[in-house]
Amino acid sequence: MSTSNPASTSTRSIRVSAAVILNDRDELLLVRKAGTTAFMQPGGKPEPGETPAQTLSRELFEELGLAVEADSLRSLGLFTAAAANEPGFLVEADVFVADIGDQVPQIAAEIEELRWVSRAGAGELEVAPLARENFLPG
Repeated sequence: MSTSNPASTSTRSIRVSAAVILNDRDELLLVRKAGTTAFMQPGGKPEPGETPAQTLSRELFEELGLAVEADSLRSLGLFTAAAANEPGFLVEADVFVADIGDQVPQIAAEIEELRWVSRAGAGELEVAPLARENFLPG
């Protein structure tokens, strides 16, 4: 009989919705929340009864003032990575491409900083594993 690794059974996960938003220079929009050091994709945790797309639509509006309808988001699937700000946790992210048109993101809610980042420009930043491993443009 095999024994399970206690570390693997103790890993906890956080479910979120996250956005891939690219500008015309193929840079990815990343945000840093107040009190944290890592830049990550905009998004957040669901409220009761929300679908992943509804969560992201709400979070984009609350955090960045972006009006993106849930039904206009294009799903890229479910991605898992180490959580940037919660040691010992995994983040399970429903990731969507969000087309913001000519809207300009504005810092709001708990967001302290936003940046448009290319893979080359990410070297000097602490970027959350989800974005660094999967979504930074080449």
